[in-house]
Amino acid sequence: MTGRMAGKLALVTGAAQGLGAAHCQRLAEEGARVLCTDINEEGAQRTAESVNHHFGADTAFALRHDVTSPEDWDAAIATAREKLGGLSVLVNNAGVGVRGDIETCTMEEWRRGFAINVDSVFIGCQKALPLMKDNQPGSIVNISSIAGLIASDTMPGYNASKAAVWMLSKSIALYCAKRGWDIRCNSIHPTFVDTPILDGIGKNAGIEKEVVLGKLSRQIPLGRIGQAEEIANGVLYLASDESRFMTGAELKLDGGISAM
Repeated sequence: MTGRMAGKLALVTGAAQGLGAAHCQRLAEEGARVLCTDINEEGAQRTAESVNHHFGADTAFALRHDVTSPEDWDAAIATAREKLGGLSVLVNNAGVGVRGDIETCTMEEWRRGFAINVDSVFIGCQKALPLMKDNQPGSIVNISSIAGLIASDTMPGYNASKAAVWMLSKSIALYCAKRGWDIRCNSIHPTFVDTPILDGIGKNAGIEKEVVLGKLSRQIPLGRIGQAEEIANGVLYLASDESRFMTGAELKLDGGISAM
């Protein structure tokens, strides 16, 4: 089956690497045109160039984008209007970890985590909806985490911020539905995924990446961590019209960890 995103116009945040880059590639592979945004402008440009190399010129565009800035969101929406011709899919993928347990997490780290993980989703949806209303059917896909559904004693900031994304997604879904708009909003909840973030975890802890992967894999019933393309396939489903009767829901891509 091909062309599942034919005619769709997508904006993906956090597109410089990892999950965001995978989302851009997968959506474009199925026919979408994509605006790749990231505070790392060079990385976003590399993603867009890779997409265009594989799927043709003007399939993807890049933009520097601080997702915590309302002004940057205004610029991103204006760029989607200009370069894509509209917006029918918004993937709020940008996010960060939040270090520290309840005693060691600083207010600075807590606020930074909420600004990037939660404020960005609120601002992005608020800014995008006026343009998405002109390009229905539409879909908002918010990347939360299984940590938004299952708590840990070591990461209250990350747990709380990703849980906020989960519930915010439901509120937005109901808002759109009550107004009769054909715009869905759902959240995706991955567990550990093999992205550059894991390289940083190992480096910071002074542990080889393979050791980190082994430790994380043992926590997952399927016995391995996820791959970026597996999460991108979930984004593809929610972004496509195949999920047109699904809204206000959460898609767990966690290798069974939430079933325990």
